Amino acid sequence: MAGELWRALCLVAVFEGLVLFVAPNGWKRAAEQLRSLPDPHLRAVGAIVVAMAVTALWCLRSG
Repeated sequence: MAGELWRALCLVAVFEGLVLFVAPNGWKRAAEQLRSLPDPHLRAVGAIVVAMAVTALWCLRSG
């Protein structure tokens, strides 16, 4: 279980690194837009992303 968690975290780091490597200006623009959003809106988006990720993981583990 712990090994899978570390592999998943490493995969997240790979994807985030790829975004910064491939499109640094796009990443900067997205970060600037996020700064302008109110905290409740960001929390709602974060909750939706977490729910979608947990659902996807559950589907992949079940199948």
